[in-house]
Amino acid sequence: MWAASCLASCCAACACEACRSAVGSIGRRSARIAYCGLFALSLIFSWILREVAAPIMESLPWINHFHKTPDKEWFQTDAVLRVSLGNFLFFTILAVLMVGIKNQKDPRDRLHHGGWMAKIFCWCVVIFLMFFVPNGVVGFYESLSKFGSGLFLLVQVVLLLDFVHGWNDNWVSKDEHFWYMALLVVSLVCYIATFTFSGFLFHWFTPSGHDCVLNTFFIVLTLILVFVFAMVALHPKVNGSLLPASAISFYCIYICYSALASEPRDFACNNLHKHSKAISTGSMTIGLLTTVLSVVYSAIRAGSSTTLLSSPGSPRASTDKPLLPFDKIEEQDKEESAAVSYSYSFFYLIFSLATMYSAMLLTGWSSSVSESGKLVDVGWPSVWVRIVTGWATAALFIWSLIAPILFPDREF
Repeated sequence: MWAASCLASCCAACACEACRSAVGSIGRRSARIAYCGLFALSLIFSWILREVAAPIMESLPWINHFHKTPDKEWFQTDAVLRVSLGNFLFFTILAVLMVGIKNQKDPRDRLHHGGWMAKIFCWCVVIFLMFFVPNGVVGFYESLSKFGSGLFLLVQVVLLLDFVHGWNDNWVSKDEHFWYMALLVVSLVCYIATFTFSGFLFHWFTPSGHDCVLNTFFIVLTLILVFVFAMVALHPKVNGSLLPASAISFYCIYICYSALASEPRDFACNNLHKHSKAISTGSMTIGLLTTVLSVVYSAIRAGSSTTLLSSPGSPRASTDKPLLPFDKIEEQDKEESAAVSYSYSFFYLIFSLATMYSAMLLTGWSSSVSESGKLVDVGWPSVWVRIVTGWATAALFIWSLIAPILFPDREF
């Protein structure tokens, strides 16, 4: 017994030391990836609690204080929202604390890049405390999350535009026949995928024998936008490229699909109701994957001139170099009297908004258990948030093409 106790103590000490060493090795560059890891951990924790926490939540009197105990789905939703609320408060508090940092000599810069043991401990404590807040607070946060989710989708669009324009510029700058052919092939593949996908949308969401004017309008409008993208990109004054236009076209048709697939399963024009559970799980998985990729990309591209994370006073604000090795950038910057290369507050704000969006994916965008039931990512709020996001994507992309022509003296 004594030997077992000693062995357990040694193992615990070694584990703590290993964690301390791992956390201590997080530097200025890797700090951004560490925040992504913390965000991913919150998603995993939320997913696990959604599956196993319902019996525990049901036994807590300050949560289950109803005359009639709600269904299991209510407690699953509540568990996800409480974890999300804690994660949201953690990143929002950091965003507020980091407002106004312009120089790396600011003491708060050290908090942003270091103090990981303390931050992880605070993160755990905040999430734990959320399981003691009243249900009304959680309900208010859920309503707020619908609005925050829409904002995150708009941020996601800006990041996508940054990615596709950077991708195009990178291949064009090589000025070789092979890369021009690669641009053409990828563009053609995107367009073929777009029009093929649109055919499936007509088959799935405009079944014969039903009046599906709204669904037809959504699909046709998206296809019209696809042609508009190509026309604007190929206009002589724009001097654009088909690669960004084709990639954005495919993204818009996917957004249209995800919106239509989120229509209630008893809606006559939703012909996917026979495969509702599989579609719902797939939609949630893709949504979470794109969320994580957006967050990671925002961390990697923080400080590049094309991304909205850049600080106006940043030394990189007039260059095209990202902060992590997309373009083989040097490993370490000099800290002495250097301006911060991106907005720390906005960096945290992206995590806050992503947390809200992830919670909506996991809970079904609705507080009504009777509407979402066991399905995830279903309901009219989800439909309209995604449709509006698709329209915003179109507007932002067209603006990114014509803005340099309308305002030639400004830098975009």
